Amino acid sequence: MKGVAPTSDLAAVLGSLRPAPGSGGLVGADAGQCARALGVDGVAVSVTIGNVFNELLWATPGASTQLEDVQFTLGLGPGPEAAASGEAVTVPDLAREPGDRWPVLLSEALALGIGAVFTVPLRAGSVCLGTMTLQRARTGPLEESSLADAWLVARALTAVLMQDSGGWEAFAAADDDSYFYRAAVHQAAGMISVQADVTLAEALIRLRAHAFRHDRPVIEVAEDVVARRVHFRQDDGDEPGGWAGGGTEWP
Repeated sequence: MKGVAPTSDLAAVLGSLRPAPGSGGLVGADAGQCARALGVDGVAVSVTIGNVFNELLWATPGASTQLEDVQFTLGLGPGPEAAASGEAVTVPDLAREPGDRWPVLLSEALALGIGAVFTVPLRAGSVCLGTMTLQRARTGPLEESSLADAWLVARALTAVLMQDSGGWEAFAAADDDSYFYRAAVHQAAGMISVQADVTLAEALIRLRAHAFRHDRPVIEVAEDVVARRVHFRQDDGDEPGGWAGGGTEWP
């Protein structure tokens, strides 16, 4: 009866993806149950907001959440690659990937104990709403049945997001930053945009660059910007090496 638990888990996940009325969320179900059903150690779903931000929407705690944070800080990885291409990105053995594919991220992911990553896009026609990333410590390809189930969950998630058009539009418009996992990043990018007189996209690049140079999570730097402990000026992007960024740290 080994196949009963994953099968029942998948049915339960699919049956409870729609959030409970009044919950304030966009996705229901249990991320841990979804990971078990797909035969992986963790799962994370990130969605695109305004073609600038990626917001973590639904995830198992630990390595999956941390991997999403690293990808968000660096702006690269299987998630961003899948979102840009609209195609699945499968990496059955991270340790065997060329180091120049995702600089820094590969070593960070391995340090988290992640051996394999599988990302599928959340596609609505030609539009990619976000990505679902599966990870596990064990290396090797994802079983065909698990990959098929992953696509099934991804399509169901996309349908849930599209079905609640009012909630999705409010979320995508960032009407309530307090709901966001990365609320401070949204606020900080807006502040940097004003301080440095740049677009939101450029503000996010500068924020990421500052976090990378100081070896800090981008969320922590964002919190410092919001608390006015870090300030960005118009000339902070004039740095050698192609990294727009800067940021002056105040006491």
